[in-house]
Amino acid sequence: MEPLLPEEDARANEDLVADLIGEASRLGGRIHPILLDAVGDLVRSMNCYYSNLIEGHDTHPRDIDRALADDFSSEPKQRELQKEAVAHIYVQNLIDTGQDPDAWPASAAYATWLHEEFCSRLPPEMLFVTDRATNERVRLEPGRWRRRDVIVGRHCPPSPDDLPRFMARFETAYRESSTSRPRRIQAVGAVHHRFLWIHPFLDGNGRVARLMSHALFKRLGIGTSLWSVARGLARQEARYKALLAQADAPREGERDGRGNLTQRGLIDFCGFFLEQSLDQIRFMNGLLDPERLLARIEIHIEEEIRLKRLPRTSFSVLREAVFTGEVERGKIPTITGYEERAARNVTAALVERGMLKAASHRAPLRLAFPADVAERWFPSLYPANAGSRS
Repeated sequence: MEPLLPEEDARANEDLVADLIGEASRLGGRIHPILLDAVGDLVRSMNCYYSNLIEGHDTHPRDIDRALADDFSSEPKQRELQKEAVAHIYVQNLIDTGQDPDAWPASAAYATWLHEEFCSRLPPEMLFVTDRATNERVRLEPGRWRRRDVIVGRHCPPSPDDLPRFMARFETAYRESSTSRPRRIQAVGAVHHRFLWIHPFLDGNGRVARLMSHALFKRLGIGTSLWSVARGLARQEARYKALLAQADAPREGERDGRGNLTQRGLIDFCGFFLEQSLDQIRFMNGLLDPERLLARIEIHIEEEIRLKRLPRTSFSVLREAVFTGEVERGKIPTITGYEERAARNVTAALVERGMLKAASHRAPLRLAFPADVAERWFPSLYPANAGSRS
């Protein structure tokens, strides 16, 4: 599977890395830290949605919200997808909050942890794959390398007996101290491709690769809970998969690197991966601009007031939550200009709509972003038809 890194003297993608570092340093800098935590919850759900979509699993944002509230569908297939979503969000939350292993993400140990944590939370019905050659149903073992040969599209990954050797080479090439930080950032796409090329697990490799990329960006000071490359990959799914396949190809002549696989294909995929990452950081930077965010919230709340679905002065409470991160219940009469009973009605209406939440009946109130609200406050976060199911 050589080469594992773009050539040392190649200047391709260096400007993208510089832009990525700059944009990442600005992301979320004008938003209150408490509000950023709420946005992180929303982005984890979004990441799960897009990662599922790449796998051909269309789990609607509202279904994900219901699953997170322990409200699962009675329809078996939909319930399975909801449980899959909860498992994905759980694992990403461990990464985002620093509860993942100390092992470097581009390693066999970390990949095993990701696979076991995710797959062990799936319903039993989802722990089987069908062998296309024999139609045999084969059980997926969480955290265990595959024990049979597989074919992925036109690619034949290494045999099971060779997996330890390939994963050892993978780990050596991408270890934490292998190159400079900019080179390691540029190589995140290479890690993503070469892991999928090895295909160490019977199933779940794509999801593990995307979570691994998320963890790598975080360790490299680029990734946060506020953005996800999965949205970019899903929105460019055809190109994503075409470039993955292109990077599987053998070397094309003496000017195409010195390894067995195409150097040019690897550089192209790394560039694409960086482009999508940069695009997603810029997208979230735009959504989190405080003035624009408040303008979108105000327009939405004014519509809800006209339709008599929210009481007047609701926006003043939400605006306070944006600026200060949380709102003390005792301050709401002052914020709204209402007496205590009327102020409680405003609070109750916003909590009922899911726009505010609190850890207890007396705890401060914080912004929340249920799917129907996210569609208005964070436009284009999901595809236009993603929330169409009621």
